[in-house]
Amino acid sequence: MKLASIAAVLALSAASVASAQQASDWRTPDPDNVLVVETNKGRIVVELSPEAAPAHVERIRELAKAHFYDGLTFFRVIDSFMAQTGDPQNTGMGGSDKPNLKAEFTFRRGAGYAPQGKIGSTEFGFVGALPVYSQNSALAAMTADGKVAAWGAFCPGVLGMARAGDPDSANSQFFFMRQHYPSLEKTYTAFAKALTGLDVIRSIKVGEPVPDPQDKMLTVRVLSEIPAAQRPSIKVMDTRSAAFAALIEKKRSELGGAFGPCDVEAPVQVK
Repeated sequence: MKLASIAAVLALSAASVASAQQASDWRTPDPDNVLVVETNKGRIVVELSPEAAPAHVERIRELAKAHFYDGLTFFRVIDSFMAQTGDPQNTGMGGSDKPNLKAEFTFRRGAGYAPQGKIGSTEFGFVGALPVYSQNSALAAMTADGKVAAWGAFCPGVLGMARAGDPDSANSQFFFMRQHYPSLEKTYTAFAKALTGLDVIRSIKVGEPVPDPQDKMLTVRVLSEIPAAQRPSIKVMDTRSAAFAALIEKKRSELGGAFGPCDVEAPVQVK
């Protein structure tokens, strides 16, 4: 076969793969629920999840709009765990001047949930890009609101709110997960998922505390606050779409019974 013919076949194959995904398989996140975190190690794009933790999302959004997080360091970073930031003292002892938040460890599962499987009687799936576990759907018939409880899965790239011993003591500090850490589930509030930048999160300097110089967040901006000409264009594969279901089935066939919500992520397009 001539080189020109080979190239034509390859191009046709690529086009066939692309055509398998429809425009409806992708969604544009609400710019009020996207954070663009510029660090000295690179950019992290985060999607907030008000369905999972409305009060925590509102707090993070409010502080980001006030530029509260600009220049704050990652003062506690554990390699196989997480990277903590959001303290104006950069020590883990400080917070904002706003009142502490009531815990949102669980939430009532709504129509946006995309089911993807079960582990025993516990279901798992996604709310937007956030991986979640939930009670079995069959229990919804026995609840007053017709819904079941769900909670964030602390997979790599998930953001959780830091707190002290009191469950209702979260304020401004938060952390980016570097690896899956199941023991946090239902005991800490998961409020967001990094759409891009997991490599950045995992490159942040490690320490308890981190020795100087500590890596830092240079700026944290809500996407809707960035001037349109400078704003990145972001599309995320809808976790309720046929294309995402195909990704799930491919990964499930590879992993079998070991498959869980941390094993697949929604693809992202950023321009």
